[in-house]
Amino acid sequence: MNIKLTKIVSDVQRKINFSGAVFVKDTNTILVDKCSGYANRSDQLKTNSATRFGIASGCKLFTAIAICQLVEEGKLSFDAKLSDCLDLDFNHFDEKITVHHLLTHTSGIPDYFDEEVMKDFADLWIKNPMYQIRKTSDFLPLFQNKPMKSQVGERFHYNNAGYILLGLIVEQASKLAFSDYVQKRIFNTANMTDSGYFSFDSLPPNTALGYLDHIDGSWKTNIYSLPVIGGPDGGAFITVTDMAKLWDALLKHELLSELYTNQLLSAHTQVNDGSFYGYGIWIKKEKNRILKFHIMGYDPGVSFHSAYYPDTSIKVVVCSNKSEGAFEVMRVIEEEIKILFGNFYSKDN
Repeated sequence: MNIKLTKIVSDVQRKINFSGAVFVKDTNTILVDKCSGYANRSDQLKTNSATRFGIASGCKLFTAIAICQLVEEGKLSFDAKLSDCLDLDFNHFDEKITVHHLLTHTSGIPDYFDEEVMKDFADLWIKNPMYQIRKTSDFLPLFQNKPMKSQVGERFHYNNAGYILLGLIVEQASKLAFSDYVQKRIFNTANMTDSGYFSFDSLPPNTALGYLDHIDGSWKTNIYSLPVIGGPDGGAFITVTDMAKLWDALLKHELLSELYTNQLLSAHTQVNDGSFYGYGIWIKKEKNRILKFHIMGYDPGVSFHSAYYPDTSIKVVVCSNKSEGAFEVMRVIEEEIKILFGNFYSKDN
């Protein structure tokens, strides 16, 4: 353990009343393994390193890996048209949409939760009961018959619906339910023994409940604020140590060959200055230098950040069962890594 870094993490956890788990590891050494708060407030069950946390959109990376695996096996192509991949009607969608467009959020299709116009994900499930969303195709009525939002390839627009379509493509190409595919080909391969897509009404032991805190000090769980089970765009549960295993397996080419790993980790579209998107993963660059690969997820009662820093081989995982907190912990860790290992990371992270 790194005593100084652990103390810094402990200090910020107390300052912001963080609830969750933090794991920092370089190639062979665990630098931080620090938990705080409750996985279950009613029973006062504390979080620990083996606690399962929801990671919201963090698992778009799993969907992208699945697509790349199927491309590598010759069952798909990045240039394949949506209409050629799915036996479904998308009468309002442009026929030029490809798998690549969906992976990079440049398809222009409408989103079922458009972050440019909607603020609270929980509001979506008032008219669309969350307990009815149990399989990938259940999301289709939320966006399938809406008009295009923008032209294909015109711009980056973060899009959950695009990853729902990618999940359906995985199902059609593999003949497996999406969650079964990820379990078999990604979680099992990476030895992520405690991770999975779990239903809210049958959660396994040591799974953190997500909490929404109110100004008056009261709170409620997020059980009615999210689909009952996660899918291709978000909602898997992982442990911090399992997420570190995912990074290891990906970077050691255990999930994809070197060629397709590089394809996944390439900057395919620019989001803003210094920020790019690969396939299911964010990339921070400074000139031609990659500072970090990272994923993140935010839902009601969920905040998650994880990153790999190629200059130092450090992996950071921050999981929280509150709507906020992961970003602030991630920020102070990055600042300390910069001090410990040199000025590899730009100040404007």
